[in-house]
Amino acid sequence: DLLVLLCGKAVFFTLAFVIPLTMFPWYIVLGVYLFASYVQGVVMSVVFQLAHVLEEADFPIPKDNGNRMEAAWAVHQLQTTVNFAMKSRLIGWYTGGLNFQIEHHLFPQVCHLNYPGLSIVVREVCADYGLNYAYHDSLREAIKSHYQWLKRLGQPTKMV
Repeated sequence: DLLVLLCGKAVFFTLAFVIPLTMFPWYIVLGVYLFASYVQGVVMSVVFQLAHVLEEADFPIPKDNGNRMEAAWAVHQLQTTVNFAMKSRLIGWYTGGLNFQIEHHLFPQVCHLNYPGLSIVVREVCADYGLNYAYHDSLREAIKSHYQWLKRLGQPTKMV
């Protein structure tokens, strides 16, 4: 495992820094690396927020303050994830299919190109079993739901 880790790091640094430094000044290589890292970080954080931190997502607590969740694993995935902009090929491409979070969680080994087709089947199964399949038609709707959830979280709690 250590050998794989070290070889992976060596390949990464070679591709990210060593080869580019043979063709460009260090400040351009560093600037491009920092910009790419920034864009990747923003995209990933937005995707995770829009898939898990919305009004429609549930935040179940383990049963009896233990380690056991009340719902079955697949049901838990449905409760805690939300899809967004499922018809947008651009968003699907840009997020690598992570706008299909439900399918991503249920079928992590399946290629993301299959998520649109799988989503139809999953929605049908959810309807058959009376389970909620949470999604937003657009990126805008997901962002709105996220901000409404954040606003709700920011409200003071009432003491009983």
